[in-house]
This record gives sequence, C-alpha cells and structure tokens, in this order.
Amino acid sequence: MADRNAHALADVFKALADPARVKIMAMLLNAEEVCACDISAAIGKSAATASHHLKILRDAGLTTSERRGTWVYYRAVPQRLEALVGALSLGR
Repeated sequence: MADRNAHALADVFKALADPARVKIMAMLLNAEEVCACDISAAIGKSAATASHHLKILRDAGLTTSERRGTWVYYRAVPQRLEALVGALSLGR
C-alpha cells in the first residue's frame, strides 16, 4: 500500500474513531436519510455536538447532506465504506 493511500485511509478511520460518529453512521446506513433534528437525540448529544460530528463525517466523504427549509437531511455514502474495505483487502 502506498503511503498516500495509507494516509487517506487513516483520515477516514479517524472520522470513524468516535462512538457518536459510529452511531450516526449506523443510523444513516439503516435509513434512506435522517434529519439532523433526529440525530442529536438518538446519540444523546446536544444539537451543536451532533452537528460537529456530522461535519467530520461529511468532510471525510462518508455522508452527504441536503438542506430543505429549516432542516438538513443526511445520507450515508455506502460506496465510500465499500472502497475502504476494498482498499484494505487488496492492500492498495
């Protein structure tokens, strides 16, 4: 595995290295989309903390978001997780 690829993978794993973010990803992978308003209660954190975690996941390319009026809806990017598994199994 090239150093550049290893660093890119490590950055994604850093984004997943928090229990709240793991919970968020589980929620998103088991639903078509989830409103940000529902995520804070589900992970037991404040709205500001949930927003912080969502930003980290979005910056890592693990989620996408869409604003509709007052609310923001999040979706997982399962292809990104599949790419991680592929990179690790092939040692790219």
